[in-house]
Amino acid sequence: MSTMSDKCLSNMKTAVNDLSKKEQLYELIRANPFVSQQDLAVELRLSRSAVAGHIASLIRERRLLGRAYVLPGKRPVMCIGAANLDRKLRSIAPMQMGTSNPATAEEVHGGVARNIAENLARLGLPSALLTAVGDDTAGMSLLQHAEDNGIDARGTLRLANTYSGTYTAVLDERGEMLLALADMALYDQLTPDFLASRAPQRTAAAMLVADLNLPLASVSMLLEDARVGAAPLIIVAVSQPKMARLPHNLHGCRLLILNRAELETRVGRKLPDEAAVGQACRDVQAQGAQDVIVTCGGEGVYYTHPEGVDWLPAPQVDVIDVTGAGDAFSAGVCWSLYQGNGDLSLACRRGLKVAAMTLESPDSVSPLLAADILDEINEFTTEFAPTLQD
Repeated sequence: MSTMSDKCLSNMKTAVNDLSKKEQLYELIRANPFVSQQDLAVELRLSRSAVAGHIASLIRERRLLGRAYVLPGKRPVMCIGAANLDRKLRSIAPMQMGTSNPATAEEVHGGVARNIAENLARLGLPSALLTAVGDDTAGMSLLQHAEDNGIDARGTLRLANTYSGTYTAVLDERGEMLLALADMALYDQLTPDFLASRAPQRTAAAMLVADLNLPLASVSMLLEDARVGAAPLIIVAVSQPKMARLPHNLHGCRLLILNRAELETRVGRKLPDEAAVGQACRDVQAQGAQDVIVTCGGEGVYYTHPEGVDWLPAPQVDVIDVTGAGDAFSAGVCWSLYQGNGDLSLACRRGLKVAAMTLESPDSVSPLLAADILDEINEFTTEFAPTLQD
């Protein structure tokens, strides 16, 4: 009897120990979905075959999905591009060129992809971020801020002996931007090889949002993937100079979001009126983009649909700071498309709502955003301008 009891006790201890190891392994994978089986084996003092057995067990339990160790749950929006430390200098009085101007200064977390990811997280969507940071305090702050706001930034490229990206905006006394300077050379390291190394996270996403801080080759790769069935790809322009990073062949692009000046750069001509903007949108669609949205600041937005191009006015707001408003608009559009409704009129009205809240806030991402903030904008109305025809 005692021999049998000792054997049962030994088996129970082994089972408890195995359970503990499996749970430890699960937590390690949660912390780093890209961890290798060899690293797991070393960390847990297990054989490779034991690690493989635990992973197989977790997959059977649907706690992990496939060999990429992707955790199940609501599929995120993956934002790929810049995460910067933004510096904002705002003049206290009307600017005078060629002399010193009294101003206020602040530093905030910014970057197009990062801003969109934070807006989406505040709106209640699971969001993830693929970016690059340096090994400086700014990089640590950006990653900590992402974690604090529920953004999955575990796939971030961390570069040694490198400063994180910075964006410095000079604003006038009304909060309108006069000039911006960007140091974003480190995003050239977000190469096709890097993106390939993050294939498990990209594959798990419900939608990809890429900004044009990415190299041309990387944008081309994302378009190629989208053409063969990857998640819908939304491309967000960041400046006129970086329009050179947008490939000529846009097949695979679900939506291109850019401003009027960036559209002029793309088509190589001035767009003096509504008809010219409409024709330019159709030209970009002929290059492969399924849809196009053109933002025009306080004048509103143009958007494409099967019958042509329409326009929506922007709501009147008391502008405090324009920084981040365009990213907020893009996030509102992405939030709407994520819900499964492809109506761009509805998406644009939701985007304009988020942008307006950002314009009325001193922050690049409005702290007032919440999951239910866009629920009231759910019906199509016909109060806007008619379709722009040829």
